Amino acid sequence: MNDEYRTVSKPMVTRAVIQRSVFLAHVQEVDSEEEARAFVASVREQHKQAAHNCYAYRMGITGEETFYIDDDGEPHGTAGKPIYGAILNRDVTNVVLVVTRYFGGKKLGVRGLIEAYGGAARDVIDHAGVVTRILMEEIKLRCNYSQLNEVLYRVNRWSAELTESHYTEEVQLSLRVRRRDAGQFREALQGILGP
Repeated sequence: MNDEYRTVSKPMVTRAVIQRSVFLAHVQEVDSEEEARAFVASVREQHKQAAHNCYAYRMGITGEETFYIDDDGEPHGTAGKPIYGAILNRDVTNVVLVVTRYFGGKKLGVRGLIEAYGGAARDVIDHAGVVTRILMEEIKLRCNYSQLNEVLYRVNRWSAELTESHYTEEVQLSLRVRRRDAGQFREALQGILGP
């Protein structure tokens, strides 16, 4: 099971002027389609006077992917598709990318639009940088004090992260473990704690 994905390392905005049209490319990591749509709405609100706010987003990892593209009034396939192509080309996901165009008075033609939107999208991803993220799964458990050393040994062995602990009559732990290891980690804990 793949539990790693690449995404942009930080939000970024870049600017390009192509034949007097200004292209502002905005990119940000997001965790849901709702976050992506909210980001698009925010950019549109900031740039109400722009001729177009075209965008694409891609969510999920291999086999669980979803995407959306929008040309926002540009000729079909000349904006959203090249933006999405840049996302695929840079192999990033959980990302939303909006390219805002302020029309400069000169038409670019179909080829010119495709190159301008695709180029702006690639440029903003490159400036944001790319990072690899690991999907984690949260596990909560309870154990008694006599089981604690064995549990902590498993936590260390599986490189799980201890995120929270409460010590009362019993011990309550919150852990994060790599998604691909979660099943085997649970089995290892069952050997100590039982079903």
